[in-house]
Amino acid sequence: MTYSREISQPIFDRALEVLVKGVSSNFRYLGEKQTPVISKGKGARIWDADGNEFIDYRLGWGPIILGHADDRVNHAVSEHLDNGTTFAATTELEVIVAEKLVKMIPSMEKLRFTNTGTEATMHALRTARGYSNKEKFIKFEGQYHGAHDYVLFSTASSSVSAMGSRTSPIPVQVGSGIPNKIRDYVFCLPFNDFDAVEKCVKDHHGELGAMLVEPCLGNITGIEPKDGFLQHLRSLCDKYNIVLIFDEVKTGFRLSNGGARETYGVIPDISTYAKSLGNGLPVAAFGGRSEIMDVIGGGSVTHAGTFGANGISMAAANAVLDILSESPVLKNLSERGTRLKNGLDQILTDADLPHQMCGHPNIQGFLITDKKVEEVRDLAHSNDDLYESIMNNMYDRGIWIENDPREPWFLCEAHTDEVIDHTLNIFEESVKASLK
Repeated sequence: MTYSREISQPIFDRALEVLVKGVSSNFRYLGEKQTPVISKGKGARIWDADGNEFIDYRLGWGPIILGHADDRVNHAVSEHLDNGTTFAATTELEVIVAEKLVKMIPSMEKLRFTNTGTEATMHALRTARGYSNKEKFIKFEGQYHGAHDYVLFSTASSSVSAMGSRTSPIPVQVGSGIPNKIRDYVFCLPFNDFDAVEKCVKDHHGELGAMLVEPCLGNITGIEPKDGFLQHLRSLCDKYNIVLIFDEVKTGFRLSNGGARETYGVIPDISTYAKSLGNGLPVAAFGGRSEIMDVIGGGSVTHAGTFGANGISMAAANAVLDILSESPVLKNLSERGTRLKNGLDQILTDADLPHQMCGHPNIQGFLITDKKVEEVRDLAHSNDDLYESIMNNMYDRGIWIENDPREPWFLCEAHTDEVIDHTLNIFEESVKASLK
């Protein structure tokens, strides 16, 4: 099916005149004649400017946990607008939301609000360095921690062939404009490799101020940690005085109410949050142990931001937290996600396609491969072309999933049983069409 672009294309042509590549994020650009122009979303569905309708499993790359334009969140935000938004001062609503976060997240003691995931990881890393008085840090290959210079190495979009040997990994810089010397501050290691991280820590612990990790790989089909891996990181950080940071920008308020801390039973020193916290409104936070967070301010570690804890973001977060705490949103979502995952698995099996299902039911995916996949380097064996063909066939039939197998399928509360069933039917059609 070819969708009409009669209205969308002129809009995007105008965008190309005033926006670089016609977009406000590199990853949104799909080509001069292919980039969609979205007009609205409601629940699990979105519509483009020409009125073409899609069931959405991209969900803005993760923040939509309840559904687009959720009435409960919309009402809370609109009700708050009359109070004003930004005052360069603390508000009671900010305190209320912080109290709810401290209550909901296991062992969370103190936090600060900011606006984006990038800001949250940037400030968390600075706080860890300020506390430990050590400058270098570990990140894991294939993980994306935002768009600030220190973390733009060996991300999901990096070439695996450029990462060097597993025993001597090379940090792969993502794009131009990053000072060369910043590479000296980061050790990039394979995820789920117990020996690699232990060797690095033992060899360099005198320089290592932090270990930054996504508990599961939010940009690599949701790959989860091996049993004991996060506990291994925790024990190494305890032994060598390294601050353990969980990047929960994607996993927070998606895996379970308490995030990855609750799901995997490991408590980091600091966690970062964004995306699902606002159901699409820009809000983020970072926080953890009081002893570490208290280095912020007073002439010590800098954290600032004009729009941090603004009224609109706080109203949205307050509504989301209430909904999550008062009803089993994530439990129900996990059950439907499991139905989806099992259904996809069965269809691929029936089609005699070797594959691996990956991820938590609420942030899942699959890879077409006969090799076991535990980290980003294993993607070298994935049949990306066939995956893309299947996803393009899904898109043609009104279901939009990223056609890159590294990007997970995101679910929200509005993905009902009926939506899941329809998705599985379309998926079966799309697999058959791609194998003709």
